[in-house]
Amino acid sequence: MNGDDDPSDELLTRAFLTRVIEPGDEVGGRWVRELGAVEVARALREDGAQLVGVTDRRWAGLRARAGAAEPRRDLAVARDAGVRFVTPGDGEWPGQLDDLGDARPLGLWVRGRPSLRIWALRSVAVVGARACTEYGAHMAVTLAAGLAERGWVVVSGGAYGVDGAAHRGALGAGGATVAVLACGVDRPYPRGHTELITRIAEQGLVIGELPPGEHPTPSRFVLRNRVIAALTRGTVVVEAAHRSGSLVTARAAQRLGRHTMGVPGPVTSGLSAGVHELLRGDAVLVTDAADVVELVGAMGELAPDRRGPVLPRDLLEPGARRVLAALPARRAAAVDEIARGAQTTEDDTIARLYELRALGYVERHGDGWKLTRQAMISVRGSRRGC
Repeated sequence: MNGDDDPSDELLTRAFLTRVIEPGDEVGGRWVRELGAVEVARALREDGAQLVGVTDRRWAGLRARAGAAEPRRDLAVARDAGVRFVTPGDGEWPGQLDDLGDARPLGLWVRGRPSLRIWALRSVAVVGARACTEYGAHMAVTLAAGLAERGWVVVSGGAYGVDGAAHRGALGAGGATVAVLACGVDRPYPRGHTELITRIAEQGLVIGELPPGEHPTPSRFVLRNRVIAALTRGTVVVEAAHRSGSLVTARAAQRLGRHTMGVPGPVTSGLSAGVHELLRGDAVLVTDAADVVELVGAMGELAPDRRGPVLPRDLLEPGARRVLAALPARRAAAVDEIARGAQTTEDDTIARLYELRALGYVERHGDGWKLTRQAMISVRGSRRGC
């Protein structure tokens, strides 16, 4: 900060700290909690006592960053780009981020019109592999669209693969989506998603911890994932190999007590191995948006009962179904044999047989009755074990 900066300005001070302290730095977070943002900024700007918890070399690096920081300029650049800076205590601050403790963001740079706090209250993260398969992309789009149609906000990281598919699914359904970036929100990354991230900013929100112009690094991608996990009610992993970064998000969600879900894939696919590992633990298997909402939503938001397709024979009365099932598959049978198999009287059996004949299931063969071709297909399908 420059000498004419007002150190009592909490917004300005925290903007300064986002330029100096890396996202997720728990030592820096502890300083802010114990001393306050203003005192931490003063210690970094002035040639005062070194704060505890860092080496001399690290402290020198932080001081060098502090000397180059220009928070007023950052806030002006952000304002010109349509970006606002939201800090803890603001009306727009999502309180669930406080669950991160000393790893809580110092503030969030927010691009887009909606209220981040309101949107985060009903949000789900959909994450997964960057190099996803067609199956993974399809499931991400379908899940995100289904969630958006049910009024849920889809949160992801704006990356290639599952992230991008999830954002597009929500946007395509006319719903809400939030991209959490590992760089300044004024410079979309990856560049190939510039158009997508611009569209998200126009229809939803693009947020990040880093000030304008900052670039992503591998560590920033990893630490960004804790924000995705904390911000949302639950995290769905669509495809992930054993070392996938999306598993970091899922495990952060588990540590924070959020719901963790996984979409199963082929057991032969390495891109589903990480998901299957999660499912062997505490994660819940989900196959569509209804499953997700049943888990993260309010009481009463239940997924429909799962069942196979309704067959014509399912519409028959129970008595007629028992008589139909009692007929042999490949020969005619007498009424008394059929009645025994159906555990009913011969008179009832005859009445049911004529009913079934009218519906095209059976036909007379002399003194016996036999299944029609239509009925053989129906009964054969119902008798299969799988």
